[in-house]
Amino acid sequence: MDRVVIATRESPLALWQAQFIKARLEATHPGLVVELLGMRTQGDRWLSTPLSEVGGKGLFIKELEQALLEGRADLAVHSMKDVPAVLEPGFELAAIGFRDDVRDALVSPAGHTVATLPIGARVGSASLRRQAQLLARRPDLVVGPIRGNVGTRLAKLDAGEFDALLLAAAGLGRLGLMHRISEHLSVDQSMPAAGQGALGIECRADAPAVRALVATLDDPDMAPCVRAERGVSAGLGADCSAPLGAHAIREASGVLHLRAVLASPDGRRVLRASARGVDPLAVAAEVVAALKADGAAAILASLAGDRRPPSQ
Repeated sequence: MDRVVIATRESPLALWQAQFIKARLEATHPGLVVELLGMRTQGDRWLSTPLSEVGGKGLFIKELEQALLEGRADLAVHSMKDVPAVLEPGFELAAIGFRDDVRDALVSPAGHTVATLPIGARVGSASLRRQAQLLARRPDLVVGPIRGNVGTRLAKLDAGEFDALLLAAAGLGRLGLMHRISEHLSVDQSMPAAGQGALGIECRADAPAVRALVATLDDPDMAPCVRAERGVSAGLGADCSAPLGAHAIREASGVLHLRAVLASPDGRRVLRASARGVDPLAVAAEVVAALKADGAAAILASLAGDRRPPSQ
């Protein structure tokens, strides 16, 4: 191939990610021409409703996948935390890599940490996972949904709509906004989403030339960690908007250590499980079994009952 087109959302972070992969592909394959196809997705349009109520973060990739099906693009670049655990038939992840900081971060203009936020402080987050784990630590806080790209959320914070925000440290770093972070939350304090901090490259399953081209960017050490994390979501039948966190590391011996957290949205109930092993799917299955034994089904069922279809 001498030319490929990347489908991407048009948010600043998505464009950064697409440009990053474009540069890596061009460096790896001299002479290759890589173009970007900017698109606005359903997730970008429905900003007034929490993602958990309108179908989850999969709404950010549907239009990109349609562009792949129609041949207008050859691949799509995603934040792995936004990719459903089970892809639609006909698509596959050809590469997973370039993982940055996996942690969540608190952004507070006053420089607060989670521990020093005043009682009743208003904290904005688009993630039920972050909200639930924060409320488990600080049930006195007022946590509310906030949508939009990173710049939009920061503008609302600076306008006084919130006292603090919870965001992904990786996204802030990629946008040159590390100076806005007042506290990095450890993995123990706020378990990240499956795949958080990593980039994924999606293509059609029937495009072997594209798959071979992109496969050079796959990270053989890190990708199994992300697959184990995503295996927890898939095993529980949970989408990316569920209050579920999972994080795996590859130890020096090559063994994967996977941990996961599933919480009720109000943070009153928090389930934890962990497992070690070599095979990502087997390790994920062990964690899923432990979470189910502790009552995961009841938490997930309550979430499904709270969701409403989006208004047209």
